[in-house]
Amino acid sequence: MRQDGAAMLKAVRLSPPPPDEANRFPFDVPALRGLRELEFGAPATVFVGENGSGKSTLLEALALAADLPTVGSAEAGSDSSLREQRRLAETLTLVWRRRTRRGFFLRAEDFFGFARRLRLIRREMEKRIEEVERDYEGRSELAKRLAMGPAAASLAAMEHSYGKDLDANSHGESFLRLFRARFVPGGLYLLDEPEAALSPQSQLGFVSMMSDMAAEGGQFVIATHSPILTALPGAAVYSFDSSPLARVAYEELESVQLMKSFLQAPERYLRRIWRPGRR
Repeated sequence: MRQDGAAMLKAVRLSPPPPDEANRFPFDVPALRGLRELEFGAPATVFVGENGSGKSTLLEALALAADLPTVGSAEAGSDSSLREQRRLAETLTLVWRRRTRRGFFLRAEDFFGFARRLRLIRREMEKRIEEVERDYEGRSELAKRLAMGPAAASLAAMEHSYGKDLDANSHGESFLRLFRARFVPGGLYLLDEPEAALSPQSQLGFVSMMSDMAAEGGQFVIATHSPILTALPGAAVYSFDSSPLARVAYEELESVQLMKSFLQAPERYLRRIWRPGRR
């Protein structure tokens, strides 16, 4: 990933929680205990760790503190599922090199919801056009075009951004189209497990896209299990498997070492756990 621009978000500082909440979620997450500052000195920062380690929790709190729009679901500020993360956000102070509200926050489940919503909107627009065709049968073409104008314009705009046949796209293709359509230079993009929609090959395509975005001033903070996305050149990688979380080198990550070992000799692992005849 190119290093053409300085990161906009320099750091986040965490104030101690209220004494009566110190032992309650999310303040009791081991990775966050004792953490007072986290630096974002690169165009990409990557959060890694086991499920439940707190990486998504901090990412969600960052989205709330940065007041970023959310793709595919309720805005983060009004999302009832983020009640606890909102309390964490209130203890965060974001340190900016250049303040921005461009960009967005995206969770894997929000993307799939967004894709479903696009399909529903498309069907509604197509249904409206069919109704106009039927209701205006025998009338002038001008009257018909004027009546179907709003629906036709909405459908054309959607096809321009996301493709003509949304249902024909794979999840990965739809995801990459979404990013192309929603990307603006100088934006901050907080992404929670974006690899859920992407094959390994598509992940490499996404890395190339992020490189182009970083060259235009984009900044990324990603929570991921993907060794491909974790390997972004120059990225700051933070492991949530330690308390408090700590910056680690890619080669030192246990998940990366395990994946390398597995790919070199998968049978060594599978013969111990793959026993179809076992009761």
